[in-house]
Amino acid sequence: MTPDPQREIRSRTRRSLITGAVAALAGGAAWEWLSTRREDDGIQWPLRLALRANEQLTRDYFKPARLARTFPPGAVESGRVNGDIGIKDPVPADWSLKVAVASDDGNREFQLSLADIQALPKVEQITELKCIEGWTRVLRWGGARFRDFVARHAPDRVDFDEGNDYVGMETPDAKYYVGLEMASAMHPQTLLAYEMNGKPLTGQHGAPLRLVIPLKYGIKNLKRIGKISFAFTRPPDFWGEQGYDWYAGF
Repeated sequence: MTPDPQREIRSRTRRSLITGAVAALAGGAAWEWLSTRREDDGIQWPLRLALRANEQLTRDYFKPARLARTFPPGAVESGRVNGDIGIKDPVPADWSLKVAVASDDGNREFQLSLADIQALPKVEQITELKCIEGWTRVLRWGGARFRDFVARHAPDRVDFDEGNDYVGMETPDAKYYVGLEMASAMHPQTLLAYEMNGKPLTGQHGAPLRLVIPLKYGIKNLKRIGKISFAFTRPPDFWGEQGYDWYAGF
């Protein structure tokens, strides 16, 4: 007997509807269960466990010798303006970089000028800025390696304890802030940048000094650094407090 095509279509349609309904009910039940779990540091604990697992995998993959991809000059793109938390106001005329170093002998604090940063060996690199929203930009950065900054101004942190040393950075108004583990901060491609695409930074892109860390998503690439703190405990992180991955590496 020749199969009836219309009958077969109706049968498959019914099976599809039933399967879809069951999947929707299961998904709804799973979401109801997840949304009612207790919170751990701002989000439901199963999601926090997933973020912590992701951090451990990424940290295991990290190596100082593993470099982010670099690009030829012809690949450079124009910058994209995105995110203005902490930089809505004009660049302060009296801007200076505050540095706080915690140590067993007590804390010390001092201030540096942009000229102090520019006195360090200048490095240029063309790397990709990856936004956690999904877009990317290939940009040419100019500035000083963070590890050269540490060697000059916080030499006691050169031989850091990878598991216990951290760096915190914040904007001059302290409205935006990031935390970094020392190993990523000391990576050879991590820069204190004062130029983008061959020109001084503009206010929208973090003038006069910003962080460029290609092995982290854009949320960690702090614009307009006002203060750098070296600490023995994990610093607060703006988006980490909103439920995002504190580590934010890839």
